[in-house]
Amino acid sequence: MSIVELLASSIRLTIPILLAALGAVYSERSGIVNIALEGMMITGSFWGAVGTYYYGPLVGVLLAIFASVVLAFIHALVTVTFRVDQIVSGVALNILAYGAARFSCLALFEKATMSPHVDSFSPLNIPLLDRIPYLGVLFTNLSPLIVLGFVLVPVSYWVIQKTVFGLRLRSVGENPLAADTLGINVYLFRYSGVLISGILAGLAGAYLSIEHTGMYVEGMTQGKGYIGLAAMIFGNWSPVGAMWAALLFGFAEALSLRVVESGFVPYQFIKMIPYVLTLVVLAGVFLKARPPAADGIPYGRDEG
Repeated sequence: MSIVELLASSIRLTIPILLAALGAVYSERSGIVNIALEGMMITGSFWGAVGTYYYGPLVGVLLAIFASVVLAFIHALVTVTFRVDQIVSGVALNILAYGAARFSCLALFEKATMSPHVDSFSPLNIPLLDRIPYLGVLFTNLSPLIVLGFVLVPVSYWVIQKTVFGLRLRSVGENPLAADTLGINVYLFRYSGVLISGILAGLAGAYLSIEHTGMYVEGMTQGKGYIGLAAMIFGNWSPVGAMWAALLFGFAEALSLRVVESGFVPYQFIKMIPYVLTLVVLAGVFLKARPPAADGIPYGRDEG
């Protein structure tokens, strides 16, 4: 196994973590903790497979996004409007997503844990880059969702840092009372942040079922929504930082898979690598990280 093939595998495994991390950036920049990303990815992976099975991958992606946005709307409704504890809401939605996917899979495919095989998008090559000697393989036969995932990094940076929308989104995450005083609709922007996170989590789930495995399999997210949150923290709530952190986690997962194939070490220990790395990163970075000042704190005008 060459280093280039390992890097190519790392990129493929990075995408769901990266999309989840970008979604977390939008949500937490608005002041809402969204650990329901895991449940949104589960929902996206299942409905992405359903849409692809019946109508093709494009419809699958759109259906995955729609289904995940429904969960995101519920999370926003109970945390922003009704000010329910954001962690409790996220945990409840993760449980709901797991149970709903299992029930729906049984109802549609008469199997509780997997869907039939589905078609994927036609792969594409990156012009010019695919001709680079030795490294060209990294830019050939790519899923369009891989390209989209990396394109969304500079787009997200521009939106959050350079636009009026981004400025207001960050303001409601830092000081919602001051933002409200200036006439910014805190509720609207917090809803927006959570709904955007739902769109990105749906894309992540669709990638897993449509491109990564070619079918829905129960448990296929394997905690990637939580790892995406860790990548966001490691990246200091920045899209670019989240990308580098996601690449690190993707490389760790790819490396663990290669070591498992070698058979030198029991696979149970090797499969722990991405999760142990997550704990190490959080332990080493969390105390130094600076989240938005109002992150996780409910806001109500009557309390202002």
